Amino acid sequence: MPLLDHFRPPLSVERHWEAFHSAWATFLVEAITPMLPEGYFAEENTHAGTLIEIDVATFENSASMGNGGTAVAIAPRVWSPPEPEIIIPAVFPESFEVIVFSTRTGPKLVAAIELVSPANKDRPETRRAFASKCASYLYHGVNLIIMDIVTGRQANLHNETMSLMNAPLSAFLDSEISLYAVAYRPLRRDGAELIEQWRKKLRLGDSLPVLPLAINSENVLQVDFESTYGDLCRRRNLI
Repeated sequence: MPLLDHFRPPLSVERHWEAFHSAWATFLVEAITPMLPEGYFAEENTHAGTLIEIDVATFENSASMGNGGTAVAIAPRVWSPPEPEIIIPAVFPESFEVIVFSTRTGPKLVAAIELVSPANKDRPETRRAFASKCASYLYHGVNLIIMDIVTGRQANLHNETMSLMNAPLSAFLDSEISLYAVAYRPLRRDGAELIEQWRKKLRLGDSLPVLPLAINSENVLQVDFESTYGDLCRRRNLI
């Protein structure tokens, strides 16, 4: 299924990109849910706390924990992803000043998928807000995928996030890349704090990638953006 331009004519005047964006999040949740082990669930267009909206979120449900605090009946590993394209050093602080998470008992956010909107790339302050949200996820050990198919605005929100985190230059995408998808996996290995990245440059007319989304140290989901995008385009009569 070729990637379409949802933000320019003729498609932008025939369909509302907001409706497609929302429906794609639902399709992704439906694709992810059968792969989740017991004790996890995914939701679309949800919130973490009162301020942070997430397009697709995966939670660990505290109700599935036994009296000793260990999960009940965790399934075996779902998928072994390819080697990450890059691994960067990181520092995971106890707190992140931009956004404060609630400490109430309840579902624990473990993974998020962000579908970039035009507003996210519009102005310096909105780009900074999006980058702050993504950096906060990573600092708190939340696995993340950013999917950016927004045409017409050249800002690269992956680079904005890496800049905010003071990442090395190797972590940045080329400045001319404005359509991309990146998966991030924060982890501790041999005493080091790291963030693995899987990065894909996107182009109109090309297929979308399959990317890994870890939910714990053993389970990695295979998120097929191509399949969900193609199914939605067919159901909306875009092809």
